[in-house]
Amino acid sequence: MNILADIISATVLFAIPLLLVALGGMFSERSGIINIALDGIMIIGALLGCHTLKWLDPAVTAGNLGSQVAVMIAILVAGVAGIALSLLLAFSAINLRADQTIGGTALNMFAPAFSIVLTWAILGQGQTTMTLPTWVRIVQNNFGKEASGTFGDMLVFKSLYATHFLCIILFAAAVILLYKTKFGLRLRACGEHPQAADSVGINVYKMRYAGVMISGFLGGIGGMSFVFAVGGFQSEVAGYGFLALAVMIFGNWKPWSILGAAFFFSFFRVIGNYASSIPFMPKLSNVEGVTTYLWPSIPYVVTVILLILTSKRSRAPKAEGIPYDKGQR
Repeated sequence: MNILADIISATVLFAIPLLLVALGGMFSERSGIINIALDGIMIIGALLGCHTLKWLDPAVTAGNLGSQVAVMIAILVAGVAGIALSLLLAFSAINLRADQTIGGTALNMFAPAFSIVLTWAILGQGQTTMTLPTWVRIVQNNFGKEASGTFGDMLVFKSLYATHFLCIILFAAAVILLYKTKFGLRLRACGEHPQAADSVGINVYKMRYAGVMISGFLGGIGGMSFVFAVGGFQSEVAGYGFLALAVMIFGNWKPWSILGAAFFFSFFRVIGNYASSIPFMPKLSNVEGVTTYLWPSIPYVVTVILLILTSKRSRAPKAEGIPYDKGQR
């Protein structure tokens, strides 16, 4: 039963960054901008969020600041950092009309290098990782309870962070914003037919900036969620930004479909991590490198297979990746 609780809680834990980052990519592409820079945005968000936690650690340890207040401050910093990086993509794609794929790739190359330089500058040369303070996780004591070791406690409290609750709020806000507001209607119009949107008075440039900034905010928070999932910061996110793009495409740029896809891909990632502990999984003990290489590759293999099978039904926004020229009709 403990294995089952571990798998369920880990699936939720790893689905949260996938969901948040994929929703961010959805907002950007719905506005007409392809955001390949999600990997880099995650790294920058995680970087500054973790440095914020490290900076606030003495205050929390001394009892001058609540632990979850400090976590929320770090998450907010991660979101703002994501916005800052996404603005570089927005400026190059909207104002300079540069190739959006190349711009995103450049930011993905910049982010890990910048994270190493900044971490070296703060922590000392040779240090590129940061561990999380012990107080970031929400435990039974936060609710005045004692740890009991029951199935319910293992399921809920083994991997519970503030991002769990924040993700629910942000997902609901994303659905409402995209489908129940004028802003969402205008954003979708800019990604489908920007000339028509412009003809009725919608500022396409501003809407695309807004879409990319929302993407950066969610991507930065997704980066912080990924750090919580893996237990610390590193100068890369194991291609999770690209996996989130696959989740977005598999979810057909729709929030509820993206939600299901995020949990689907997360489940396969967790199965890869827990394969050696699951009784019905083949052990393949005679095959060298199974634990190190084969099982962790499961989510990426599944991603490729599913994208091949579902590519024909995917319907991307018609104007995504096409620079908007106000003078063209």
